[in-house]
Amino acid sequence: MFRGLPLSVWCLCGWCEAGGQTNASETVTPDQIAAFFKSTHKTVVTFLGYSDAGYEDEASMLREAERVLSEFDPQTTIVNIGATPVGIGAVYEIAKRKGFLTTGIVSTLARRNGVKVSPDVDHVFYVEDESWGGLRAGTQELSPTSKAMIENSDVVIGIGGGEVARDELAGARRLGKQVRFFPAEMNHRKARASAREKNLPEPTDFRGAAGSIF
Repeated sequence: MFRGLPLSVWCLCGWCEAGGQTNASETVTPDQIAAFFKSTHKTVVTFLGYSDAGYEDEASMLREAERVLSEFDPQTTIVNIGATPVGIGAVYEIAKRKGFLTTGIVSTLARRNGVKVSPDVDHVFYVEDESWGGLRAGTQELSPTSKAMIENSDVVIGIGGGEVARDELAGARRLGKQVRFFPAEMNHRKARASAREKNLPEPTDFRGAAGSIF
């Protein structure tokens, strides 16, 4: 419990049950999100990577994530990702199996678009945001979602990733967070299909934008 409310899902625009079935008038501020993490007295390990783009070799990504998680004590560590089950969100299942408390930070666009959250995430924080994350357009400032993601993290682990992951990893380094990065290719088939849908040339480089800063 936190401030008298069940910690299923918190939103900066109001608290709601997982899946958005129930809304309440309680407003949760960025300070309250920070207070939640502080109140646990646990190290927050955040995983960044591809989401909808997926992984060409998901099994290798999961092995890398499991190896990283073996370095942390489930009793003193929170595993934080972007709330959804796809891409890097597959790490939630490993984290829950190992006994970690899990959290997710995601833009309110996910709720507006009916995006499902992982069944293995304990507490989800919806951040009022008009973007999915990364830098605010035309600035070097992180969007509200990415800012919440990075400011509440102690250790940031990148396993591949696109532009949003790149911006968040760079932001984490600027703030002096402990950052580790492991190269990984996005799913080739999905990348080619996405390019065709946008009438763009099919990609030949699948390493993702995040690796460009390492």
